[in-house]
Amino acid sequence: MQSPAVMEAGDEVLQVLEICETIEEIKEVIVTTVEEDSNTNSPPASGSGPGTKPSQDDNWGETTTAVTGTSEHSLSQEDIVRITKDLEDSVGLDCRRYFTLALAVILGLLVFLTPLAFLVLPHLLWPEKLQSCGTACEGLFISVAFKLLILLLAVWALFFRPPRAGLPRVFVFRALLAVLVLLFVVSYWLFYGVRILDSQDENYQGIVQYAVSLVDALLFIHYLAIVLLELRQLQPCFSVCVTRSTDGEIRHYNLGQLSIQRAALAILEHYYCDFPVNNPALLSASKSRAAKHLAGLKVYNVDGPGNNAAAAGLVHSQSRAMIAAAARRRDTSHNELYYEEAEHERRVRKRKARLVVAVEEAFTHIKRMQEEEQKKAPGDVMDPREAAQAIFPSMARALQKYLRTTKQQHCHSMESIQQHLAFCITNNMTPKAFLESYLTPGPTLQYSRDHWRARQWTLISEASVTSGLKDGSIFLLKCVDFSLVVTTKKIPYIQMSEEYIDPKSHKFVLRLQSETSV
Repeated sequence: MQSPAVMEAGDEVLQVLEICETIEEIKEVIVTTVEEDSNTNSPPASGSGPGTKPSQDDNWGETTTAVTGTSEHSLSQEDIVRITKDLEDSVGLDCRRYFTLALAVILGLLVFLTPLAFLVLPHLLWPEKLQSCGTACEGLFISVAFKLLILLLAVWALFFRPPRAGLPRVFVFRALLAVLVLLFVVSYWLFYGVRILDSQDENYQGIVQYAVSLVDALLFIHYLAIVLLELRQLQPCFSVCVTRSTDGEIRHYNLGQLSIQRAALAILEHYYCDFPVNNPALLSASKSRAAKHLAGLKVYNVDGPGNNAAAAGLVHSQSRAMIAAAARRRDTSHNELYYEEAEHERRVRKRKARLVVAVEEAFTHIKRMQEEEQKKAPGDVMDPREAAQAIFPSMARALQKYLRTTKQQHCHSMESIQQHLAFCITNNMTPKAFLESYLTPGPTLQYSRDHWRARQWTLISEASVTSGLKDGSIFLLKCVDFSLVVTTKKIPYIQMSEEYIDPKSHKFVLRLQSETSV
């Protein structure tokens, strides 16, 4: 008969199967697996009889598939909530981005079609009343055409660029410029409708000059946009310190007059190029060491729980004293840290030496063929990809051990290593150039897209993200694994003075002493 624990395990499995509503065949397979596992874990019988089952293979863990509550493709409630939130955020960002693009296109068409409409509407509504257009009027047509072409190219270069990121709030200066252009065009339309359309003005040259004035004003507004959007932020005004929360990596940057959200965008652009890739595996050693040290502390309450505040305070003071005494007795973590770091450095140097030798030996087995040799058609001719696959096994073990020792194995896959090796072979690079990507941690963009693609950042700030940077401003850029803490300092005002030195004042004399040999 099976034990109660086995029966409870079987009941739990059946309940899970009923909730998931799986098919009947999978139920039978899972129940069979659970029964075999229970029989294996139960104590063996004292004797061997006809009902005794044969012993199970020792290598069952390598050939048996275990069905558990959480599998590789299982999803918890937190995962479902997170995925739903990510989908909602992505849909919201896409809708907002396309809505903004649609408004920009509509406003652009309104701006460019308005001058043309000013010139065409009189010919359509009252052509028989218009005065003839002379030479000066025809010259204004050429002016309008070229100014509109220049304005079109300028607007395309300044505004219609691929978006770098999705900001949480609207860009204030860009919104103000859009409102200014809209009010400007509406004002021109109102004046055109009251003074020209209603009265059916016969002076067509004046109408053309009115359209030219509109295009000139739009060109000046575009110049204002260049000043506000591009030139204003060029002069450095603030020095920002960016600190990564996990490992304390610090970088300093100089920024101009920017809002908090645009400063955050500039910092993230610098982050992907300047900061080394975040490696959480390097922090596991210190956490395990601290956990092991705290596990050795035990606090006992001899007197039991106190009945009043004085007794409770006495108990807490005794507990703190016991913790301090235990910490003094067991405070050998600095010695452990010293020897662990020394041993780790020794292992890294050893692995590095083996890796360098293995890579140098592997590179000696390939040789670039010259054009004359290619015409002779030798026996084995390989392209860079095949050459990389041929020499990779000789260095794979040493490289894998080095990456595991330095906790970089999750950053480099075998496919990426072979692609990098083929790239180095194609460009006739040395073994040292090939190893530099693995010996020195590089910035985030040098690794695969899985380390930085679709990175969702959250901007946390006490002040409004549309307000400008100020001295002492602090905000956070938070993602799933870590956060960037940004502190702002204003660049001080520098007072320089001038001091003139006459070139003729550079006169010297030789001071001789009796002990000198001169």
